[in-house]
Amino acid sequence: MSPSANNPFGYPNRDGPSTRRQRAHEILDISLPHDKVGRFIDGCLITLIALNVAAVIFETLPGLGQGWLKLFFWFEVFSIIIFSVEYVLRVWSAVDDDEIDYRHPILGRLRYMLTPMALIDLFVILPFYLGFFFQIDLRFLRVLRLLRVFKLTRYSSSMSLLLNVLRDEGRAIGAAMFVLMLMLVLTASLAYLAEHKAQPEAFGSIPAAMWWAVITMTTVGYGDVVPVTLWGKLMGAAIGILGIGMVALPAGLLSSGFSNELHRRRKKYSDMVETALEDGVISDEEEVALNEVREGLGIRAQDAEEILETEMRFSGDATTMCPHCGKSLKAPAEG
Repeated sequence: MSPSANNPFGYPNRDGPSTRRQRAHEILDISLPHDKVGRFIDGCLITLIALNVAAVIFETLPGLGQGWLKLFFWFEVFSIIIFSVEYVLRVWSAVDDDEIDYRHPILGRLRYMLTPMALIDLFVILPFYLGFFFQIDLRFLRVLRLLRVFKLTRYSSSMSLLLNVLRDEGRAIGAAMFVLMLMLVLTASLAYLAEHKAQPEAFGSIPAAMWWAVITMTTVGYGDVVPVTLWGKLMGAAIGILGIGMVALPAGLLSSGFSNELHRRRKKYSDMVETALEDGVISDEEEVALNEVREGLGIRAQDAEEILETEMRFSGDATTMCPHCGKSLKAPAEG
């Protein structure tokens, strides 16, 4: 939606009439701060996901009685019903997404179903239904049920931040991982040549030597496999030193990506605050929109106040107060 006089940020207008499908999309995918129903549904889904993960963990305890097993089974059935309804409603209401074009009734929904979050939702419920048609090891099903923990990423701004960083820095991280793989293969090959005669059990092949190479490059050093020849020890020392820098390279890229993403989010929020302060005041609608954007970007209220104070100083309006601390930043009442 494009910006307007009443909606300067181009934020979706949720005050007008909406269809049931639009309302379902608002509740499940938008979760506005003032939408009590959406907040309640989100809280219930988060609680249900957490209880499912706990149930999978406790089911592995030995000696559980039939009563507990029956309780876990019916809780599983109840959870599958809820998650299935949620998935169907998300696919059904995807065409009302304002940010991504899913408007086509069939192709749009198919595009949504191929998004990462929709695939996670599908994988969460799919093993249960596959069990009716195929003979699947129940232990395998229990492990797959742990995928439900990834549904929590939908409700975490920190996880969305991580996903954005991985997407933006994907090429650089991929290049670093490629170099690491080359070093792993080279190290394992050299270790095999140096040690396979002295230790045929531990270094009997290049794939077997890769275990030692990984443990050495990551500086973990379990000590279960160690070189005994002179060349093997010299190479192990060199690889240990080089591994410190090479393994730390992806961590450095992630750190830089996090810093850049946080800067971009703060800049986006700062631009919106600047837009809201063009007339010298922040209206009720602008205050609500700023809070919604702040929560969506994962910016702390304290950081938002600092951004607002900075923008106020640049705008020359030192008397305007911040709305986030409970003080008025609104135009004086007419009367």
